[in-house]
Formats: sequence, structure tokens, C-alpha cells
Amino acid sequence: MPIPDSVRALERDLREIFGARLQSLVAYGVRASATPHAGDHPHPGGHHVQRPLTHTLAIAETLTAEDLRACAGRVKKWDAAALATPLLLAAHEFERSLDAFPLEFGAIVADHVVVSGKNPFEGLRVEAADVRRACEVQARSHLLHLREGYLETRENADALAVLIVESAAPFAALLAGIARLQGAAAGDAAASGRHVERLLDVPAGVVSDVVKLAGVTEISAAEATRIFPAYLDAVEKLARFVDGWKA
Repeated sequence: MPIPDSVRALERDLREIFGARLQSLVAYGVRASATPHAGDHPHPGGHHVQRPLTHTLAIAETLTAEDLRACAGRVKKWDAAALATPLLLAAHEFERSLDAFPLEFGAIVADHVVVSGKNPFEGLRVEAADVRRACEVQARSHLLHLREGYLETRENADALAVLIVESAAPFAALLAGIARLQGAAAGDAAASGRHVERLLDVPAGVVSDVVKLAGVTEISAAEATRIFPAYLDAVEKLARFVDGWKA
């Protein structure tokens, strides 16, 4: 991934804040913004798509309250440059976090570029057992969220559309974790969706229809009503699959 000028500007900002204490800065992935911005644009299919954000991880020798205050003062500037708020870690926290956040760090390991400093992932690995456990927790949580969310829609199709759209990005992230667990490439959300459809033996499009909504802000009530039953069924099957997964 080429390093955008905005990330280089972020590096300069972090150097001003941390100085020599900044050990590493890596950029990874592009996801949809969590909130609408002036630069948001409609998808050719009629969906409204949020602008992509570049994500970064910064590791510093130490991390103080004063550092956080200095960073907080620049978040508005970073947001305007289509940068997600950096993930900040102190050096002593990093290695101890790999088993706690295997999906998150696994995604970064799979798709990152070192902007400055040493590669923090060199010599480290995310264990498959940790990924499986995290996938199961996430799959079961997603299933409970969909069930509870459906009840709270009170059979209102517009509310159901909101539930589906808001759940699409977390679902896509879960599928990427499943793909990594299976040893498949996880960088392409559409490919991860097709991979999981084959794993679960569900009709083509059942999973992919939801995955493609990651980054979309709205869908029609009719589309939501069509998608949801098969979506819920696929998540139920996915939770059972991860529970019984063996390397």
C-alpha cells in the first residue's frame, strides 16, 4: 500500500508529540467512516457510501496523559485528512495485546506497511487458537445482537434496514477473521464472503449481500426484509461452525 501524504503528515505530528519515544508507525487497511462527512458520495447502485479512512497504529516507548491531550487536539485535523484516529500503544503493552485482540492485530499483520521505525510485528505471530476463540466470541455476540436488534425493531422494516447496515462492517470483519482461521486470504471482503458461503453451504449471495453493505449508510426497507432471514440463518450456522472448528 502506498503511503498517503496525509499519513506522512500524521507521522510529523506524532514526532512532535512523542519525539524519540515514537518507536513505530504502521498504516493498514481502509474502512468506511463511522459518521457521514461532506465528502461522502452515493454508490452507483443507489446506496449511500461513506468515505474511506486510512488506519494507523503507533507504538511509543511511553504513553502519558499529556501525550493523549496533545493528540486529542489534532484529531479534528486528522479526521479532515481522512485519517482514522490512530491506535496508540505503549511498547510494554504491545506484545501482551496480541492474544487479547487476535482478530484486530491479525488484520493489521495481514495488511500493513511500516511508515517509520521498526516493524512491530517482526518475529511475532497470532496463534490460531486465539483467533478461533475470538471468532467464536464475535460470532455468538453478533448472533445475539441480531436477535435482540430484530425484536427492538418491532417489525418496522425501516428500523430493520438500520440494523442490517450498522451490523455489516462488524460482520465483514468477522468473516475476515474466519478466512484467516482457514488459511485463506482475508484482504478482500467479497472473497471472504464467498469463502464463508462455501464453508456454510448456503446459497451464493446470502453472505455477500451483507458484506457489500459495509460502508453503506442506508438500504431500502424492501431490501432489508429480503436480506434479514437468510442473514440471521447464516450467522447461526457460522457460530456453530466456529464452535466446532479444528485446525
